[in-house]
Amino acid sequence: MSGAAHIRDVRFAVPQGWYRAERWALIAGVAGAVGCILGAMFCGAADFLRWYLVAYMFWLGISLGSLAIVCLIHVTTAQWGFAVRRMLESAARNISLLTLLFIPILLGMTRLYPWAHPAPHDFVTEHQRPYLNPTMWVLRAILYFIAWNVAAWALSRWSWLQDSPPDRAFRRRFQNFAGAALGVYAWTMTFASVDWMMSLDNHWRSTVYGFYVMAGQGLIAFSFLIIVAVLLWKYRPISEFMSVTHLHDIGKLMFAFLILWAYMAFSQGLIYWMANVKSEITWYINRTTGGWWWIGMVIILLHFFVPFFLLLSQGIKRDAGKLIVLAGWMLLMRFIDLYWLIIPNFPDTKGHLVFSWMVIAAMAGIGGVWVYSFLVNLKAHPLIPRHDPMIYQVLEAQEHGH
Repeated sequence: MSGAAHIRDVRFAVPQGWYRAERWALIAGVAGAVGCILGAMFCGAADFLRWYLVAYMFWLGISLGSLAIVCLIHVTTAQWGFAVRRMLESAARNISLLTLLFIPILLGMTRLYPWAHPAPHDFVTEHQRPYLNPTMWVLRAILYFIAWNVAAWALSRWSWLQDSPPDRAFRRRFQNFAGAALGVYAWTMTFASVDWMMSLDNHWRSTVYGFYVMAGQGLIAFSFLIIVAVLLWKYRPISEFMSVTHLHDIGKLMFAFLILWAYMAFSQGLIYWMANVKSEITWYINRTTGGWWWIGMVIILLHFFVPFFLLLSQGIKRDAGKLIVLAGWMLLMRFIDLYWLIIPNFPDTKGHLVFSWMVIAAMAGIGGVWVYSFLVNLKAHPLIPRHDPMIYQVLEAQEHGH
């Protein structure tokens, strides 16, 4: 217990370059926001919104994936998650920021979604109208954000209570709430993926789509977690609690989500290929012609096969330098996958590969503000819940490991 008491006295020393990182993130966010405004003014709001949606779903994926991982840690009481829990909680709390950043999509709904301005005699859209209509779409979005914000802030608040004496386990409370929150996340994200992404082409449908998106969110969140954890590993108190074994565990979980994501993608494609129904395979034809075929090959080879074979190596999963590079690569691949999912849905991009500088502006605008908020969240509280009784178990395991 003396070791635990010693750790509790350790203050989180802000790493060198922390405030510089905050400043550069904010500068990138402002510059990106200016680029977004200029793009909307001179290239048209409709063109801008599609690129904004790609960037928005990328950063939302990190926050929601982090929330799901926090819940997973509490449900399983995993020791590997103790040292990184506060990092994930900080990323999850950015859902509040993303709630505000959803406003452009909300205001541009009629410019993005064909069901919001249906063509005459469109039987499919008319049949979907009880579900896909502006009023219900907005109400569901409000419900999603309420559920996600409540879950993120409740878990963070109970975690903060563990910073001051007496010791508070909250294990049962965490497990019960996190288990329910995982179910709510799966339910709401399934519908949100339909509302915000799949309905961009409301004549196509997939029952696997929601799970495909959620698997991608878990993958992108683990990739982001590895980068942050490795960067903070050399600073106390993370260095006292995180071991190579923990890094290996996180690497294995990233590997697991890579396989899950690939399985969902392959299952969906195989079902439509076997059915060979014209109204269904058009979605894939739009993504395999006119240059999109190359993006598909990049996703197959560089998003799955290369990381898959690299992560088979135990040495790579235990090497912080190599794993952080691979995690950064996975972030890039997740962006390309979202780009491939979203952009070919529009009439002028179906079967025609396009790229715009506005997606860079949107990524910088949303991402800069997101990273700045994350860094502010991260330093607002100690990186270790000092009065969580698990502190003794983790220290004991560390001592036995040494």
